[in-house]
Amino acid sequence: MWTKGLTRKFGKDLAVDNLDLEIAPGEFYGLLGQNGAGKTTTIKMIVGLLRPTDGTAGIGEHSTWKDPISVKRRIGVLPEEFNLYERLTGAELLDFAAGMHGLDRSQTIERRNELLELLDLSDDANKLVGDYSRGMRKKVALAASIIHRPDVLFLDEPFEGVDPVSARLIQKLLMRFTESGATIVFSAHEMHLVERLCTRVGIMVKGSLAIEDTVEGLCERTGTTNVEDAFITAVGGETGTGEIEWLHNSSS
Repeated sequence: MWTKGLTRKFGKDLAVDNLDLEIAPGEFYGLLGQNGAGKTTTIKMIVGLLRPTDGTAGIGEHSTWKDPISVKRRIGVLPEEFNLYERLTGAELLDFAAGMHGLDRSQTIERRNELLELLDLSDDANKLVGDYSRGMRKKVALAASIIHRPDVLFLDEPFEGVDPVSARLIQKLLMRFTESGATIVFSAHEMHLVERLCTRVGIMVKGSLAIEDTVEGLCERTGTTNVEDAFITAVGGETGTGEIEWLHNSSS
């Protein structure tokens, strides 16, 4: 997966600034940044949901904007805010996703059942998606994004609103996926998960890639001992030194 000079402006505001990325097959890449740093905009441009102002992106030899069908066949996307067909059951949603990617019926049934089992959704497979909790919806959306076995999977805040048990199940699924040679591009704020899962990390600041390295290299370059401290150092956090006096005074 790659980007070259990827740029996006919204009016006069520069959201992504001349971004170059090169992510190899089998990598679990963490794309980090504060809110508004340009992470989601970057992912949307790579997958073809938002046209760049300048530059390009692609998967392998395929350019997202010159050969969009080939790119979309090779990717899976779990956006931060996902819209699901709520009048379908969980099983029907996965059948639909598989059919859209041309899987035959036997492949569809086998993969659907394996994913439902792995994500602890088998008992809820015949319930309407509209009746799922947020965590269940996220799990079934992940299953739908991965059922065709894409070359690259894009995840925007995949653990937000997910309970610890479900989060562990999702982690296991994602680790198995990268072990098969697939690539994951992962945007999240859970630094402990980034530290545990990612083979390489890029930190965006104001639309640009400020620093990129392995977890160990990131800590070494920032003089820190963990990803959270490295992130805060890279983005220039902890700059506020003022005090709010009334917060420290008890009510009379």
